Amino acid sequence: MTIGDVRIRQVRHSDGKLRAVASITIDDCFVVHDIRIFERDGAYFVAMPSRKASDGTYKDIAHPLNTETREYIQRVILESYQKFLQENGESVEEE
Repeated sequence: MTIGDVRIRQVRHSDGKLRAVASITIDDCFVVHDIRIFERDGAYFVAMPSRKASDGTYKDIAHPLNTETREYIQRVILESYQKFLQENGESVEEE
């Protein structure tokens, strides 16, 4: 699996932990939108797209099936986020 394109949309909220939303293109044939980038305790992490269930919990709509794929997707997205911030005069510390 290859992620060929990552698009970042920064979220400009002064409060909350959500920093940006990403879309990725996998193998030039499949797109996943609404991947959220959060900051918590100075660390960044990625949350897959989800929706709220009737019981109030959130369920992923799309997600990796194994740890290696999850780590790959997170690494590629956070590297792209780092580049995005640098291009806009900001920075983020890598994990």
